[in-house]
Amino acid sequence: MAKPKKKKEAEKKPEPVKREGLRAVVKDWRVLILIALLVFSVASIYPHFENGKFTTALQFGLDLQGGSWLQMTFSSEVVGFTSQRSADDLAAALNSRLDAEVSQVAPGQLEIRKLIPRAELEQAFSAENATLTTYEQGVSRATGDDIKRILEEKINTLGTKDARVNLLTPVGTNVVRYVRVELAGVDINTARNIVGKQGLFEIRIKTVGNETEHVLFGNAITSVGNPQQDPTRMTWGVPFTLSDQGAAEFRQAANEYSAVTDPENHPISMLLDNVTVFSAPLDVTLAKELLTQDVSRLQASTGSGTAGMNEAQTLEIHLRAGALPVNVQVANFGQVSAPLGEYFKSMSFIAGILALLTVGLVIYLRYREPSIVLPMVGTNFAEVIILLGIARFVQQLDLASIAGLIAVVGTGIDQLVVITDEVLHEGKVPSPALYLKRLTRALAIILVAAGTVVVAMLPLALMDLSTLKGFAFITILGVLIGVAITRPAYGKIIMAVLSK
Repeated sequence: MAKPKKKKEAEKKPEPVKREGLRAVVKDWRVLILIALLVFSVASIYPHFENGKFTTALQFGLDLQGGSWLQMTFSSEVVGFTSQRSADDLAAALNSRLDAEVSQVAPGQLEIRKLIPRAELEQAFSAENATLTTYEQGVSRATGDDIKRILEEKINTLGTKDARVNLLTPVGTNVVRYVRVELAGVDINTARNIVGKQGLFEIRIKTVGNETEHVLFGNAITSVGNPQQDPTRMTWGVPFTLSDQGAAEFRQAANEYSAVTDPENHPISMLLDNVTVFSAPLDVTLAKELLTQDVSRLQASTGSGTAGMNEAQTLEIHLRAGALPVNVQVANFGQVSAPLGEYFKSMSFIAGILALLTVGLVIYLRYREPSIVLPMVGTNFAEVIILLGIARFVQQLDLASIAGLIAVVGTGIDQLVVITDEVLHEGKVPSPALYLKRLTRALAIILVAAGTVVVAMLPLALMDLSTLKGFAFITILGVLIGVAITRPAYGKIIMAVLSK
């Protein structure tokens, strides 16, 4: 009877792993990228002492800095309809009947910029031979974007820092229901004033030298249209309408100060809170009309191309003097005091440190080997620093974001354990070829897990749940940094550790 063959020598004595020193590990491109991003992140966070207090360049939301938030509803509605009449014809008829601004926002859909009960609207539509099919309080997405832009411009103009404006839209609809304004470091009364304040808008005409004369105030402007492009000259501009009295006063001043006969030397200036926001001579055609008649419908031209469009969008806000296209009502509000914000900030810092220490303790109890635990915890800590360094440019840190950071610490260490256990099979150091095979398998597992987390977080990141967006964004960003940067670098570092 034949004797059983002995096991292959290669299985008994694995190929010895080539030992790599610190210099060889640092020269690896994966580790170099990790170190470079770590240095960049520390520089962007910029920890330093200022006025005797330790501070950083991180952006903190009102949860951690103190401040106020307002959530407002719109005094308008978006309705669906059916009618044999054209949408423009029906909108014009309803505009007159309801004494409200009515415009088409989509096929079979109108926006009515005045809060009118559904029963009253049904009667108005019926009187105009149309049928009301749907009714939702709010504004169209385009109007919502205008409101957001106006509020952001107003807040920036007033010099308020760390402010966020978010539109809240229910799932499955294109109607914006709420707008939420968050102002860090601002009390609730100031927040109300900032949101509700209108600037002083004025039109003036240049006379002699640099002297100008007053023509109109903003209350003479009855309506402001959306920026539009002239199809013939391809220039952008903002149409606006003057009241009858305003049109008469504008014509009188234009003739008195020679703006119609010598427009180049007597340009029209528009000022908001005594700051010039637009200046240009009268159009030749308009100047001729003003010689003989009042003109109530005007347009301020801003030029062509993308620059002209951007200037037109900004000028529209100035013409409104900070007024929103629809009235808003405060539906809810809240405030976090500065001392409470500092307390939350301190507690968040302590929670982060405790999370890292707890993770380190659990890992030590598992491996009982400092040479494995230290690189693992160090890589996890580097990941958090890189995440903060990148998030500093795109995301304010609030309590939800801190929760995301702690979640990243947990998921990150889990994935590092997967790598370590996979390559250190049965407590033995594998050969280089087998090591790379196991590392590739571990990274594949991690990639699938990371994809699952990203898919799970995407709805929170995309939905208009402003309080949870920070959590979702930080979690997704942390997972992507881990998969692309820290996991491959850790694979190289742990290989050098295990080879010893």
